[in-house]
Amino acid sequence: MATASTGLPEHHVAHHFDSADQEFDSAKTGMWLFLASEIMMFGALFVGALVFLTLHPAAFREGSHHLDWRMGAINTFFLLTSGLTMGLAVIAAQAGQQAKVRLNIIISLFLASGFLVVKSMEYAVKIHHGTLPGRLWHGEGFHDPFAHIFFGLYFVMTGLHALHVLIGMSLMIFALIRSRKVQFTRSYFTPVEMVALYWALVDLVWVFLFPLLYLIG
Repeated sequence: MATASTGLPEHHVAHHFDSADQEFDSAKTGMWLFLASEIMMFGALFVGALVFLTLHPAAFREGSHHLDWRMGAINTFFLLTSGLTMGLAVIAAQAGQQAKVRLNIIISLFLASGFLVVKSMEYAVKIHHGTLPGRLWHGEGFHDPFAHIFFGLYFVMTGLHALHVLIGMSLMIFALIRSRKVQFTRSYFTPVEMVALYWALVDLVWVFLFPLLYLIG
């Protein structure tokens, strides 16, 4: 059945759920379990980074000085602002404001794209200077012999985070497509909220990555 205001069909609860509330609770529980596994994965990387920081503090300080904190700050702005717009998309979906849902998702996509552009610029500089991880390392001019450890962690942690940004953008596109096919109301806004929850994790990880890598020195 289509609504008179948008012409979009209303969501029908899947046959294996008793109600819309049960469907939503199941989706939210599944997302929280997935996010818990993601936190454990990134948590292990952060613990490893803190161990190496304790063992080689001078290497971390020197490596951090070779990162541009201003670019990191710009990316922090991009991600935190996109988290805000995804939250606004959820609020708009609950109110049945389809145009605002799409607008906020598009803004979020634009900000996420800005994050990746800045990160690509950073990577290009690091590749040019030879500060790649593992056997690809051929950086010069470093005083601490363990500086390569810092950059190995930098590429692994920020690369994995960038992959999650790409996944989050794909989910935003899915929610955007979904918003053109079904009416979002207070009784059904699951796709938008699940994407917003995932994006909150992406924001949270970067909030810890930024000071650990860019400000430690």
